Amino acid sequence: MNKKTIRDLTDEQLRGRRALVRVDFNVPLDADRRVTDDTRLRAAVPTLEYLLDRGARVVLLSHLGRPKGAPDAKYSLEPVCARLAELLPGRPVEFCETTDTDDAVQATERLAPGAVLLLENTRFLPGEETNDQRLARELARLGDLYVNDAFGAAHRAHASTEGVARALPPAVAGLLMEKELAYLGRALAEPQRPFVAVLGGSKISGKIDVVEALLPKVDYLLVGGAMACTFFRAMGLETGRSLVEPDRVDLAREVLARAGDKLVLPSDATVAPALAGDAPTQAVARDAIPADQAMYDVGPATQARYAELVRAARTVLWNGPMGVFETPPFDAGTLAVARALADATDAGATTIVGGGDSAAAVAQAGLDARVTHVSTGGGASLEFLEGKTLPGVAALHDA
Repeated sequence: MNKKTIRDLTDEQLRGRRALVRVDFNVPLDADRRVTDDTRLRAAVPTLEYLLDRGARVVLLSHLGRPKGAPDAKYSLEPVCARLAELLPGRPVEFCETTDTDDAVQATERLAPGAVLLLENTRFLPGEETNDQRLARELARLGDLYVNDAFGAAHRAHASTEGVARALPPAVAGLLMEKELAYLGRALAEPQRPFVAVLGGSKISGKIDVVEALLPKVDYLLVGGAMACTFFRAMGLETGRSLVEPDRVDLAREVLARAGDKLVLPSDATVAPALAGDAPTQAVARDAIPADQAMYDVGPATQARYAELVRAARTVLWNGPMGVFETPPFDAGTLAVARALADATDAGATTIVGGGDSAAAVAQAGLDARVTHVSTGGGASLEFLEGKTLPGVAALHDA
């Protein structure tokens, strides 16, 4: 990573200054508006404490959900502020109901050194997602320096990620952003071998660019989830009622022709007539999927093979579940990969989970503490792995 971070700023540059920090507090809330998963909040704490310990006045920007550019009470960040205050005991944590107003600017100016102010949802602002430059300049009034610690939003060129970074110097990375880019960057640039990537999920269209980018770099690329069925169709196999992307079959056939032994597909499948926990299931070879059933998970032989390859690896990158893990018993393949990943970590491998469903699966299995790094950004990690430039990172100052 060739970007400046908060470590490059002197204590004098931070003491008493308003540090405008873009965080990713897009977290799930229950019906009572309580945070049900505070992973992203906890991931931001090291950056916030670093700034607070040096006497900065910390002003936070984040989005939550998709409120369509207008205020919507169910997407307010106020309940998130309550949970953040619990994670920063002894620190004053305040909430401001507006973001791009004179009131918000005055609230930042009243803020005491060592205190935190969380502003309202940036997606309540009409110009946020269009990266409106007027809005970016308004946001720049809220701070004396800019810190982007929102890796999960770094692939979006929004006013609070890209625009304000260009309007408010110095613009640097936070500790979480630094950590995300270091782990993902190192895995791609200088992996210890064997280097194994595990890709799952429902659609090949969402992962094909990652497949193309990773194939030259990895020793093995293991494919799971419904995206495997598009490859099966390309091989001329019966896929029954499984999810297949017909318009991607030719592309899958081309990838198969080029990939050789590096691309490893499931040898068997767990199938059922319907996606239900009480549906009758059976394990069948990949060339024996019944016409009236669908593949909802990789089969037991595949689970064993994938676990073996993951345990033997020195670098593992995992993005996407092996099946419909939210509906047991179709979670078996995903859990097998999660356990193998933990074993590989214990044996000294570097293991990286690329956000989204994979992160949820690792947490569900209680294994998140036994992997090297769990990314906070599903979409951002995918685009990084594809080799794309992340606008929120590109706008930061070079080291």
